[in-house]
Amino acid sequence: MGTYQSAALDALGDPTRRAIFERLGQGPCAVGELAGELPVSRPAVSQHLKVLKQAGLVRDEAIGTRRVYRLDPAGIDALRAYFTHFWSTALSAFRDEVQAHHDDPQEQS
Repeated sequence: MGTYQSAALDALGDPTRRAIFERLGQGPCAVGELAGELPVSRPAVSQHLKVLKQAGLVRDEAIGTRRVYRLDPAGIDALRAYFTHFWSTALSAFRDEVQAHHDDPQEQS
């Protein structure tokens, strides 16, 4: 697993960050709005967003006096690619194992 995927998975390992990530999946949101929807303080939300941003999962934009956060499509695509590769590899290994047992007459008795 690459450093990027590790950072993204580590970031999503925290339940509050996952909640923020999932909320941003519904659309862009400012820090204050996120804090109003979660049982954590605004500074805590800011710290969680910083971790998500460093992991490449969210990006921000200054709009007036507010910072609006949204999911980063490049980061989401990298996670999707990681899980697709992981799943494909696991399924191939399972197929190979089943085939090996099927082809071995010792295994069939």
